[in-house]
This record gives sequence, structure tokens and C-alpha cells, in this order.
Amino acid sequence: MTKLTDFRLLSFDVYGTLIDWETGVLNGLKSMIEQTDLTREKVLELYHKLEVGQQTKTPDMPYCQLTATIYPQFAAKLDLKAPTAQEAETFGQSVGKWPAFPDTVNALKRLSKHYKLVVLSNVDRESFKASNAGSLEGFHFDKIITAQDVGSYKPDHRNFEYMLKTVKSEFGIEKNEVLQTAQSQFHDHHPAREMGIKSVWIERRGTMGNRQKEVYDWKFVTLEEMADAVEQELGTEAQ
Repeated sequence: MTKLTDFRLLSFDVYGTLIDWETGVLNGLKSMIEQTDLTREKVLELYHKLEVGQQTKTPDMPYCQLTATIYPQFAAKLDLKAPTAQEAETFGQSVGKWPAFPDTVNALKRLSKHYKLVVLSNVDRESFKASNAGSLEGFHFDKIITAQDVGSYKPDHRNFEYMLKTVKSEFGIEKNEVLQTAQSQFHDHHPAREMGIKSVWIERRGTMGNRQKEVYDWKFVTLEEMADAVEQELGTEAQ
């Protein structure tokens, strides 16, 4: 039976898994949401739909620009007053300030003792750099890959192919030694399954990126729970 500790590298989604993407989005849309009676779920559902549409339309647009582009689209969908260009830009620039989940940094430190840790994120380099310096407390990842580096957004298979090629050339790590570690079924777990990459679902009780059919090889509510499970396996092996 395959164990978590049989793998050598964790490929992380960041926004939704390490960073609280939903809270970041909701805070950024607050002035608009307050003018509606939409539930949290409906807000996130609409935002996700607009984001996927824009990512498909402009796969090479950096994420901070893409979020700024979505901002007036969100207002238009709700028949609200169009925001100013400055307001849209402010929302786009907020990505790097979105909060990390409280367990993230400590869990990463624990997991780094056993795995190479790689970022495979849909954001741009500058937004990730800001997040890493901010709420991720300067944590050192072994490799950082963004959508801006690849020129496409997950769930495009090109992002995963780029990651697999990179980790093989830089670390000598094969596909069967990689675990895609993520919250979003849409962005990560379904394409990982299609490509034969094992995955760990850090469920986070999230809304965005959910699919009716859930696919994964392991499931934990938090990253801390995953770190606990890895250490438990290592402790059992040592006995």
C-alpha cells in the first residue's frame, strides 16, 4: 500500500491551500457585496466563474492584472456602479496581502524535513513574492513556478507538465514521486488525476474550485493534519 512518505516532493497550490484565497477575495469585494443580498457561496461562485472565463480568454495575463480586470466585471454582473480604474487596480494589488491560514507556515516547516517543496501557483511572480515576504513569513521553497512562468493557468495540463519537467531536471524527481497538494478540485485534483499524478486534498472547507466529483488519494482538512500524518508514518517506520 502506498504511503505519504513514499513520495519525495510536494507540489503546492498556494492561494486556497496555503493562503486564504476566499477571505482575500471576499474582503476585496466587500464594498460591492454589502450592496447585495448574495450569500458567501454565491459571491464566490460568481467570482470563480468570472476568473475561469478570464483565465481562459487571456492565459498569459499576470494574475494581479487579471483580478483587476475581473473587478468591474463582477460589478456589472450585479448591476452595480462601475468601479474606478484605481479601485480595480487596488483589488488586483491586494493579492499579495491576502492572509495565510494559521497552520500553514509551521506545517510547511515540518513537511520540509521530509520533502522538497515546490510552488505551482496560478498567480504572478510579484504577487507571490509579496505573499512569501508577508503572511508566509519568508518561508523558503525549493522551487517557485507561477502561471506567469508557464504562460497558462491551471487546470491547463501545461502547468503540470512544466512542473514535472522542472523537478526532474533540477532534482531528479520522477512523476511517481510527486504529490500535488491542494484545495481546488477544479484547478488541481482533476488535472492531476488526468495526468497520473497522485494528490492530497487539503480541503480547507473551501467553496471555490469545488467539483461534484471529488478525486484525491489522501484528504485532510488542514495542512497541519497532513504534517501530523506524515510524522506518524515516520514514527511508525522508526519503531
